[in-house]
Amino acid sequence: MQQIEIFEIPSPCKGICQVNNRGYCKGCYRSRDERFYWNKFTNAEKRKVISLCQQRYKRYLQKKQQAEQQHTNPEQGGFDF
Repeated sequence: MQQIEIFEIPSPCKGICQVNNRGYCKGCYRSRDERFYWNKFTNAEKRKVISLCQQRYKRYLQKKQQAEQQHTNPEQGGFDF
């Protein structure tokens, strides 16, 4: 038996609408196509996009944290001789 969707899934847009160097929105982390086709996606497709956005955001936070750690601890990023 298929589950009935009662509530529509809202857009994850944060209103920032700037693209990073990989082509993802800096606000919601959707790709251009994910933003463009959002209203045509099924609810299952929207949930998948939201899951992908959450993964992208987590990767962004990890990279940001690593960069901050290297900036505060430059000796950890030294050269191998």
